Amino acid sequence: MQLTVWTYEGPPHVGAMRVATGMEGLHYVLHAPQGDTYADLLFTMIERRDRRPPVTYTTFAARDLGGDTAELFKTAVQNAYERFQPQAMIVGASCTGSLIQDDPGGLAKGMGLPVPVITIDLPAYQRKENWGAAETFYQLVRALAGPSAPPPGSKRAERAPGVRPRCNILGPTALGFRHRDDVIEITALLGKLGIDVNVTAPMGATPADLTRLGDADFNVVLYPEIASQAASWLHRIFHQPFTKTIPIGVSATREFITEVAALAGVDAAPVLKANSSRLTWFSHSVDSTYLTGKRVFIFGDATHVVAAARIASDEIGFKVVGIGTYSREFGREIREAAKLYDVEPLVTDDYLEVEAHIAELQVELVLGTQMERHISKRLGIPCAVISAPVHIQDYPARYAPQMGFEGANVIFDTWVHPLMMGLEEHLLAMFKDDFEFKDGAVPSHLGVGHAAPAVQLAPAEPEPSAVETSTTAASETTAVWAADAEKELRKIPFFVRGKARRNTERFANENGVATITVETLYDAKAHFSR
Repeated sequence: MQLTVWTYEGPPHVGAMRVATGMEGLHYVLHAPQGDTYADLLFTMIERRDRRPPVTYTTFAARDLGGDTAELFKTAVQNAYERFQPQAMIVGASCTGSLIQDDPGGLAKGMGLPVPVITIDLPAYQRKENWGAAETFYQLVRALAGPSAPPPGSKRAERAPGVRPRCNILGPTALGFRHRDDVIEITALLGKLGIDVNVTAPMGATPADLTRLGDADFNVVLYPEIASQAASWLHRIFHQPFTKTIPIGVSATREFITEVAALAGVDAAPVLKANSSRLTWFSHSVDSTYLTGKRVFIFGDATHVVAAARIASDEIGFKVVGIGTYSREFGREIREAAKLYDVEPLVTDDYLEVEAHIAELQVELVLGTQMERHISKRLGIPCAVISAPVHIQDYPARYAPQMGFEGANVIFDTWVHPLMMGLEEHLLAMFKDDFEFKDGAVPSHLGVGHAAPAVQLAPAEPEPSAVETSTTAASETTAVWAADAEKELRKIPFFVRGKARRNTERFANENGVATITVETLYDAKAHFSR
């Protein structure tokens, strides 16, 4: 066992809470001691939910261990049912609660409650949060949709002519990264294709809704960490195919539309033609030349990391120098993705190892979790959050999906803004000696008559103006520019290119450099940035 300050995932019963909290009409009774009762904090404070999560704890204390803790659990179950009147209940134990081996499932089923009671048996010390969410959702789907399963060996009935195709959206949960907005975006996208959504689960679904999962023609898997196990079961039992493409980024969204249209038997062309993302245009614009080749490291859950690496490399022009995940169950997917970028994959849940990796790679941008945001702040590197675990600020009041064409717009803004702030800092350093950046200067378009009176703290020797210095330096230029240096100069944004040229020529003249090369250009940049 390793002691740590931070952790990427909680224990598996937190994953079960995420499923229960996302659903309606479901209640979770957790056999747990005092100290494991932190569900309210997770969901109302971090995710800003307007109601408490549907979780009841037994909250046994040390003094109760010498008595009948099983009776405490049964009392908690009975009280929860009478108070909340759920359509179904799930029961289980937390990490500590599992050690006393009271068998919550057997105790609850022996009570004869008039609603389905599903036991969630989670190996607390071998598995973690995402696995717990996936297992909970899978057990719910099996228990509630299973009774409607067709006889073994039967074929799926064809959809009647004139009936619109239907699908289920699987995977979104409470405390998921932008799940709420992703569901809205993808539901709208499916509607444009003429596809109805039968059930979205677990988030927003009731236990009664889960009994109708088999009515859909196919399933859309948005978050494989949560839904792949349930989708595979539905495929085997109900013969429902499911999507493999995660619609994060412009290219992936287009592939997702094509895949879904093929499953539904509809025409994808009109929706593909109406691409509403501005990411593609922005990434080809002159303003984005500053982004090209930026070294980026990506870390988070496997789904978002693989998608982010593709966007970074293919759609924005970053250079992916490292990727990794804390999701050990999806290590294979990360290793396959790493081969595409010729990098070594990092599969770990040790944030100190991640920090050392970032420092070693000397990256210019980090795309990660809340953990990497803390790490990047200490290292002075721009960072954008792409995956859970997240902070309260990653649950914005505005509409901010990650999926679909609008999600691509959000991603571009979120990733680029930290880099642009870095550019502003660089420009301020580059222009720190410019006359317009002196204290008391006003915008040049107002003219000298509008300048504020300078406050003279002490007599000073007269100095030539910056304009005279610049003009003199330009007139005395004797160095010539090599072709590769001219080409590199053109990569600098046009609004500072003239200043960079003059500074470089001044540096070359003062240091006796006859031919300005790329090395000279960067030496001058370093000199004037001090």
